[in-house]
Amino acid sequence: MPKSSNQDKLIKLSAEFPFFIYEDFAFSLESDGLHAKFHFNLGGRYHFHPSLFIPRHNWAYTDEILQSLLPSLVFHIGMIELISYWKAACPPTVIIKPAGLSKTQISWWKKLYFLGLGEFFYLNSLEVDENTFMDIKTEGDVFNVVATPDVGAGVIIPVGGGKDSAVSLDLLKNSFDAIPLVLNPRGATSAVIEASEIPAGKAIFLRRTIDPLLLERNSKGFLNGHTPFSALLAFITLTTAMLTGNRYIVLSNESSANEATIPGTNINHQYSKSIEFENDFREYVSKYITRDIEYFSFLRPLNELQIAWLFSRLPAYHKVFRSCNAGSKTDSWCGSCPKCLFTFIILSPFLDNEILENIFGKNLLNEPGLLTTLQQFTGAAKEKPFDCIGTIAEVNLALCEAIRRQKEAELPELLRIYRDSPEYVRYEKEDFMAALGSWSPGNLPYAFSKILKAALYD
Repeated sequence: MPKSSNQDKLIKLSAEFPFFIYEDFAFSLESDGLHAKFHFNLGGRYHFHPSLFIPRHNWAYTDEILQSLLPSLVFHIGMIELISYWKAACPPTVIIKPAGLSKTQISWWKKLYFLGLGEFFYLNSLEVDENTFMDIKTEGDVFNVVATPDVGAGVIIPVGGGKDSAVSLDLLKNSFDAIPLVLNPRGATSAVIEASEIPAGKAIFLRRTIDPLLLERNSKGFLNGHTPFSALLAFITLTTAMLTGNRYIVLSNESSANEATIPGTNINHQYSKSIEFENDFREYVSKYITRDIEYFSFLRPLNELQIAWLFSRLPAYHKVFRSCNAGSKTDSWCGSCPKCLFTFIILSPFLDNEILENIFGKNLLNEPGLLTTLQQFTGAAKEKPFDCIGTIAEVNLALCEAIRRQKEAELPELLRIYRDSPEYVRYEKEDFMAALGSWSPGNLPYAFSKILKAALYD
């Protein structure tokens, strides 16, 4: 992927905007739900006011109790929300006015910001150092850990409309009080929930609004790029769990998310989906926010091949799931991006070409324009695409198995090319079934682990 050198722009912008201030946050409990708003100040010249709405949906506590529980939670949403606005100019000093942070907390946030912006720094060719890229100063008192009364055993499952959350919904819906959660709903998210047959009234639909001024500044030449969205979702979902009195936040991130996008570095498009972030977040929440809510990924023990195998056995979702970022606004598969090709490949060992073509509209392995992307997937290129895709090994194993499944005369063009590659020679004798039987460490409570193992091995 081509990079643009913006180091001179960074130097200029950070001099022009020497500070960034988290001025304040506010929330109100209205008849329809929680309304939260944040105030960020870029160099005294631009003020941003993003917002969040969480509907009043089976809340567990009175408004009086929530007024005492929510300040810390909403403050922390602002702490992760601010990074989207800070990155526009990367001011060297960040001032947090609404509350204090200990030295340990400041170190935690700097690590999240730095690694969560790894792709942003890399693609903009910005020379930054983790210790000096920003200096965080705080004002006010540190929030105390909050205790919530009578937390129930409900399971909140964020749904993005792709295959992973569909697998989680389907495996958990009959054993737990499964509550789908969607941030900024679109057609695919609603369709996946409907396909799960979980009653529509159980789903929680949240709205996050980006300040349009940020989009305007981006169009005027300010810095722009990827931010750790999953970390934002973590704090928002934590707040929702608190409101509804549910103990478990169950993600659908797999072990494959741990692999760096740039081999040999810590630059990972999926950093905030990684086990490293999951462990850090769990520790931070228990030390500084609440000990009553558990956050973990249900699919963490699995790789992408295993998830694709499980998903292939759930035909109710095949027509409605969508993982394509380019087609997200129209709930379609664009058929030409890395996410489309990866999803096609990872399902190809388990679903016939006819079924795949019905899902994607065509056989993506017959598209010569996707050859470069395929080479990035297999390790033939120096970097993977910056997208939520599986590991190099998983893609190669899927391609080798897809070749075994098909007759010579029916082999798609990209598979013919791949078969002549060094990567094919390396992986063709690897044990595909061993990959389907692997189990990686995670944070699953026993009851969840038991369900997942039964789906895999029984």
